[in-house]
Amino acid sequence: MTTSVISRMPKSVERPTAGTAHGADSGHVRTLPWTARPGDGECLYLGLCVSDQETDPRGVAQDAPVAGDLVLLDALRPEHHGHNGGFVFFRISCSQLGITGEEARHLADTRVVSAVSGVGALTSRFLGALIGEDELRHSASGRQLSLNAVDLVALLVAELLEPYRSESAVGGGEMLARIREYIEENLMDPDMSPESIARAHHISVRYLHKLFQRDGTTVSTWIRQRRLDSCRADLGRFSNRRRTVAAVAQRWGFANPSHFSRLFRQAYGVSPSEWQTATSAHG
Repeated sequence: MTTSVISRMPKSVERPTAGTAHGADSGHVRTLPWTARPGDGECLYLGLCVSDQETDPRGVAQDAPVAGDLVLLDALRPEHHGHNGGFVFFRISCSQLGITGEEARHLADTRVVSAVSGVGALTSRFLGALIGEDELRHSASGRQLSLNAVDLVALLVAELLEPYRSESAVGGGEMLARIREYIEENLMDPDMSPESIARAHHISVRYLHKLFQRDGTTVSTWIRQRRLDSCRADLGRFSNRRRTVAAVAQRWGFANPSHFSRLFRQAYGVSPSEWQTATSAHG
């Protein structure tokens, strides 16, 4: 979790509706990742304060941002262009961040006060360093750096959205369904973990655990059971009768055959070899 202070920016009396068209980057607007095409879908604007301000980006003369602070906007408006050059805005497609346009609008006017640690602080420092690396834009290294920046912003956004997503049971159910589908497609990957699953869905590991807890289980338990079910089905297939138990176990992500055998017996009451022999007799 980020240790940065998160708050809502004060609202101005009037909110201009004229937005800035998506197009070529200007002096204080960057499109991330650098390989993306501006104008594709809804975007989130993340503003990085690069010098202390007398007012915030909404023109409110209180609690003004200082260098390193971040602000999130759902659209870049005319008043943001002439803000004393004190902000650099990063335009990132919602699809790249794994969020919906509605979630981007929910985040609008959020301010993250940078601290010495946490995802907010890391995001601030990384983006600050990236500002001076525009010459890398067309290089392989530059493209990778921009993608890394998007991943980091996605982690920050996921943390900020956790309370909002937790309040939406329907949204959580849809996310859980997508995660289960992802697990099913990657059961053979022995390196699959809660961390890799959360990263692939642009959510925090804590939120991932919450989704499974609501369903009365854990991430690891779900993965283990699905792998055991797949091994059981594999061992019972006629075409796989000559495959060793160890080979089937390894295929589905179990590196230790002895550990696999213990888990299999606990789950089904027989050893993998006994199951394979029994199904062969009825084949």
